[in-house]
Order: sequence, then structure tokens, then C-alpha cells
Amino acid sequence: MSIRQHYQFENVLGRKVGRFNLGLNTQFIVYRIGDTVFDTGPSNQWRHVKSFITQSPVKKLLLTHHHEDHSGNAQRIASLCKLIPRAPALSQKKLNKGYPTPLIQKIIWGSPKRTISTEIDDIEYLSDGNPIYPIATPGHAKDLTCYHLPVQGYFFSGDLFIARKLKLLRSDENLQQLVDSLRKAIALDFKTMFCPHGGVVENGKSALQSKLDYILNLCDKTQTMYRQGTDTHQIMIELLGPEDAIGKISRGNLSRRNLIEQCKLVELATTT
Repeated sequence: MSIRQHYQFENVLGRKVGRFNLGLNTQFIVYRIGDTVFDTGPSNQWRHVKSFITQSPVKKLLLTHHHEDHSGNAQRIASLCKLIPRAPALSQKKLNKGYPTPLIQKIIWGSPKRTISTEIDDIEYLSDGNPIYPIATPGHAKDLTCYHLPVQGYFFSGDLFIARKLKLLRSDENLQQLVDSLRKAIALDFKTMFCPHGGVVENGKSALQSKLDYILNLCDKTQTMYRQGTDTHQIMIELLGPEDAIGKISRGNLSRRNLIEQCKLVELATTT
């Protein structure tokens, strides 16, 4: 069953879309402040994203990273609004040339659409002159960049947050970098976090801290069991349970096993 929902928090508007209503990873929220839009939603939801975009003029499109749920409609918005999307430097090549996506992601989000973009500046600005600071937060993806609006106390988190508990990890994610990026974000001055999957989180720093604490605790337990001679599969069963349908359908690309394997590698002594 598909989903549609509208959001408004102060001067931030949002439109939730999704082909399926199967939890956070199958839904997406496109946010905007006036004529500035953050991410685009997936290509298979363009009809619903378009009606949100055309409510009022859009002059700036900021992308957090290249993944198809975040950039899938960038070219369409660019053509419709006569603009060039702005994206992190590490996103440029994949946005321009395209990239292969696993079948399950195509089913949920559709295929990524190629787009030309320009690199984000060290400081971007809203139309009222208030600054937007891009914050490099790799881990989920090398190019993941969040946006910090200190005047408003806002933080647009891309895929840094999603949920307080991390249960699966993609094969190309880096858990150590994610831990470091969470700490970096927590050190910023903001109150409200806008997650494109989880919605508006009014105590954003607390939510990020909860996720960080959960990951570090999981890493500690994993490393303790591993030192005691417990194999990866058994650690996964005891701490997370058996692989779910997503892990099986994705053939391990998005899985609990990946998370446990990376938990072994996180340097707890330097991150606690």
C-alpha cells in the first residue's frame, strides 16, 4: 500500500511518498524551506513529488548524496524549475553517469535518473540570507552530506539517522566512519532534525546520541563475544536475530551479518 502524508514544522514543509508502506526504509520525505528543496524523493514517486514542488517556485535544490531515493527526481526538478541541482563533490560522477542498483532498491524506489549537478559551496544560503552549512558525514555513503542551519536550529540529516537502532548494514557502508560522523553531528548546535525517512525529530541531538550509544554498545558486545571465540553467525543470532527477508532478498547486500562483521572493527577505545 502506497503512502502520502504532509508535514509542516515552523517554516519547513514536507511531503512523504513511497510505493510501499513497509517501514522507514520504504518511505521518503522531501523537505523544503521556501524556494529551497532538500533531496528529491524516488523516481517512481515523481507524480506526487511534482505536485509538492509546484506549490510554489523552487530556486535551489540541495542533495545530500547520490542514492536513488535522494536524487531520483533531480533531473526532473532541474528541468521543471530551470535550475542546476547542487550536490557534494563526491556525488558528481555517479549523478552524471548513473550507477547500478540492486533489484530490491529498484523495486522500492525505481531506477536512478542521471543528472548534471554543481558542487555545493562551503556555505549555501536560503533566500532570506540565512546560512546553510554542508557537513560531510560519510559512513552510510562516502558522499553523504548533511545540512546545518544554525540560525533556525535545524539539521537535515540525509541518511545519517533514519532510526535510533541500527539493525542492518549495506555491504558498502563503513561503520567506523558512521560512528565518527554521528559524533561530529552531535557536536553541532541544533534542536530539530529533519530525517527523510523518520520524519521530524524535535530533540534531534538526543536521537543521534541514542543511535551512537546503541551502535557502541552493540560493538562492545560483539567484540567481547568474538574474543571469547563465538563465530559471526552465532553473534548475529544472539544480538540481532536471524537474517530477515531484506537480508535474504538482497543476497546479503543489506544484512545483519554485515553489521556484525563491521562491529568487530570499530575502535571503541578512540570513540568512547
